[in-house]
Amino acid sequence: MGFFDKLFEKNENPIPKIPIVKDFQNNLDQIKEILKDGDDIIYREFMVGQEQDMKFGLVYAEGLADKNLLNEHILQNLMVLCRTAPMEVPDLRDKIYETIKNGSVAVTDLKEIDDIQVAIDMILSGESILLLNHWDKALVIATKGWPMRGVNAPDTEKVIRGPSDGFNETLRVNTALVRRRIRDPKFKIKQMQVGQRSKTDIAILYIEDIVNKDILKMVKERIDAIDIDAIMESGYIEQLIQDSWRSPFPQMQHTQRPDTVAAALYEGRVAVIVDNTPFVLIMPATVVTLIQSPEDYYERPFIASAIRMLRFAALILSLIMPSLYIAITSYHPGMLPTDLAMYVAGSRANVPFPAFIEAFIMEAALELLREAGIRLPGPIGSTIGIVGGLVLGQAAVEAGIVSPLMVIVVALTAIAGYSSPSYSLAISYRLLRFVMMAFAAFLGLYGVIWVIIAILIHLCNLKSFGVPYLSPFVGSAATPQDFKDVFIRAPLRYMKNRPQYLHAGDSQRLAYDTQEILTEEGDGNGKQK
Repeated sequence: MGFFDKLFEKNENPIPKIPIVKDFQNNLDQIKEILKDGDDIIYREFMVGQEQDMKFGLVYAEGLADKNLLNEHILQNLMVLCRTAPMEVPDLRDKIYETIKNGSVAVTDLKEIDDIQVAIDMILSGESILLLNHWDKALVIATKGWPMRGVNAPDTEKVIRGPSDGFNETLRVNTALVRRRIRDPKFKIKQMQVGQRSKTDIAILYIEDIVNKDILKMVKERIDAIDIDAIMESGYIEQLIQDSWRSPFPQMQHTQRPDTVAAALYEGRVAVIVDNTPFVLIMPATVVTLIQSPEDYYERPFIASAIRMLRFAALILSLIMPSLYIAITSYHPGMLPTDLAMYVAGSRANVPFPAFIEAFIMEAALELLREAGIRLPGPIGSTIGIVGGLVLGQAAVEAGIVSPLMVIVVALTAIAGYSSPSYSLAISYRLLRFVMMAFAAFLGLYGVIWVIIAILIHLCNLKSFGVPYLSPFVGSAATPQDFKDVFIRAPLRYMKNRPQYLHAGDSQRLAYDTQEILTEEGDGNGKQK
C-alpha cells in the first residue's frame, strides 16, 4: 500500500453507537463518563410540572452556548410556564415530549436524536442537549453563541475600489456573507465534518446549474476520503486534496474576500469554507486566476488591463531579475552597453564575493527582514522593514560587501514580488528565484533558460482538479473567448460566456449586448434615434 493510500485509508472501526434509553439517570451518567474531567461542561437537572414529578436534564458547554438564550427561552419556559400550565388533559403527561418540542421551548432549531455519541458531538459544537425521564430520545437545541470576531476588512487583499467586508473565523457568518451576494435558489451549501477528533465543520459551496459536476464530485470525494484526527485550518484541507504535493505552486486559491468567492462561484468553480479560519479555498485554480485581482472587474477595462499587464511583467521580473544580474555580470558582460559595463565593473571592483554570493546575501537579508516584519506587531514590523532595508543596504554598500547596482536589483525584485495578489504564488516565485540564481551562477544565461523551460514543462503537466494549470494557454477546451480575461480585461459587454475550460453547465452569463441597447435607445447625447 502506497503512502497516499495509507493517508486516505478510511478508518474501518467507527465509534460504536450508544443508544439513548428511557432511564434518565443512565443517559446522564453515560454523558458524564465520556466527558469526565471536563470542567466546562454544565449539567443542569431540574423538575417540571405542577407536582414537580417530571425530571429533566440540560447539558451544554460553557462558553460555546448562549447563556441568555438558555435562561430566558428554555429554562424559564420549562421551569415556570410548564409548572403553572393546567394538567387536566389526560394524555398531556404521555405527550410531554411533543408538548415541549412544539410549544414550550422558544428557539429556532430543534431536532431529535437517539445516540449518546451524537449528543456528545452536539454539546462540543455549542448545542445544548435536553434529556427527559422515561423517554428514549433527546432534544438538540440550537444554542451556539461563542465569542466571535466582527466582520472587518481583509488584511491580505487590499483594494482601492470594492467591498471592504471580509471573512472571520465563524462558518455560518462566512456562508451568510456569500449568500448575501448570491440570491439564487440554485446556490447550494453542503455541510460536513472532517477530523476524527476535531470534527471540524466545513461547507462546500457551488451553484447547481453552473458548476462542473465532475469537479464537484472530485472535491467531495477527496474531502470525504480525508482520515485525520484534526483539521486546524483550511491549509490542512488544501494539502490533503491537492493534485500534486511535490509542486511548489498553489493548486487552490485562498481568499478572505466574499466577493471573490461569489465571483468564482458564478464562473462555475467550487468553494470550501472551513470553520475557525477566515481563509476560504476556491478550486480549481490556474495561474491566470491567481494573478487576477477583484479590483480588475470594478474599474474600467483600459485601467484594469494596464494594471494587469504591469502585474504580469512584475511577476516575471521578480523571478528572473537577480539571476539575470548574476549571469550577465559573471558570464556575459558583453551584452551590456560599454559605459554601463564599465560602471558595473568599477562598482564591483572592491566587492570580495562573486555575483552569486553577493546576490544570495542580499536576498537572504531581504527574506529575514520580511519574516521579521510579519512576526512583529504592526507598527514595529513596518518600521523594521523600512529602516532595516535602508540601513542594511547602505551599510552593505559602504562596507564593500555588495555593489550599489545589486541593492537596486534586490529592491526592484522585492517591489515586483509584492505586486502579486496571491501570497502563495509569490512565495513559489521567491523559492524558484534561488534555484534560478544557482543555475545562473554555474551556467549563465543557459542556466536561466533551462530553469525557465523546466518550470514551463512542470506547469504544462500540472493540473488543478482536472483543469490544466496553464489554462487557457494549454488544453483543448480553451477558446478565443477565454483570452478576453487573461492579459487584458475586455469590456464586460464582450465577456458574454464563462471560461470554457471549466466546462460550466450554463456557459452564458450575459444574454445581450448593452451596446446594442444604447444604440437603439439613443446616440449618447440625449437624442433618441
